[in-house]
Amino acid sequence: MSSLLQSGAQPVQDDLAEFTTFARLLAQESGAVIRRYFRADYTVETKADATPVTIADRQAEETMRVLIDREFPDHGVFGEEFGHHQPDAAYQWVLDPIDGTKNFVAGSYLFGTLIALLHDGRPILGVINQPLLNDFLLGDGAGAWLNDRPVHVRACDRLEGAVLLNTLHWNVENYRNGPAFTALSRRVSRYNNWGDCHGYYLVATGGADIMTDPIMNPWDLMALIPIIQGAGGTITDWYGNDPLLADPAGDTGIVATGGTIHAAVIDALNGGRESEIRNQE
Repeated sequence: MSSLLQSGAQPVQDDLAEFTTFARLLAQESGAVIRRYFRADYTVETKADATPVTIADRQAEETMRVLIDREFPDHGVFGEEFGHHQPDAAYQWVLDPIDGTKNFVAGSYLFGTLIALLHDGRPILGVINQPLLNDFLLGDGAGAWLNDRPVHVRACDRLEGAVLLNTLHWNVENYRNGPAFTALSRRVSRYNNWGDCHGYYLVATGGADIMTDPIMNPWDLMALIPIIQGAGGTITDWYGNDPLLADPAGDTGIVATGGTIHAAVIDALNGGRESEIRNQE
């Protein structure tokens, strides 16, 4: 992960329009692949990390890689299924063809495609695409748009009024302060496991207030940063730090909120103490 996450100069802003148009093409073409396999007959394989993968994951990523190589041959690519290509390139496309493969396999709608563009290690463009609904959510850090309509996080100034989301409840017990998270889940207005990229989609579009992932890979994360920030929200690691300053071992938990309650959420997740300790290191 650390090879991607380096600070650097800002890209030429005029290029963003071209990259945005191209990101939409990547979403459209990968989405066409994914729709062919939704609720179809295919074999589900298990990868070395015990997560599932299907022909839809692989073909969708291959489709995007071919398009990138054709349009931007000097750009790098980092995808969940096929790893790095030109990892030293200034521009890097980070791809998760199906974020929420378990949901996809189950026939659930709660999955999406994540596409990010990094420049000198920092994400400048992010996409969450839901190919069944043709929902194209894009953020560039300054704004966020759902199908070309501006979206924004909603106002929430009290934890007691918040909607909290998480991908897998027991992963909090495995990787973070489980009792603190349980206490937060009982304190908020509502708690649901509407996770993976769908949870961040809901925060960015004003449908929820807090989304948490106690452990996350770079292909899951990069697209979310410009989307959440562009929608006016805040996204950090589990301790309130810059999400790009990842643990060298990849031990990265992520929290996204509408912003106003972010400090209170971080404090609650860490029992009121760990965030202070971590920030002093």
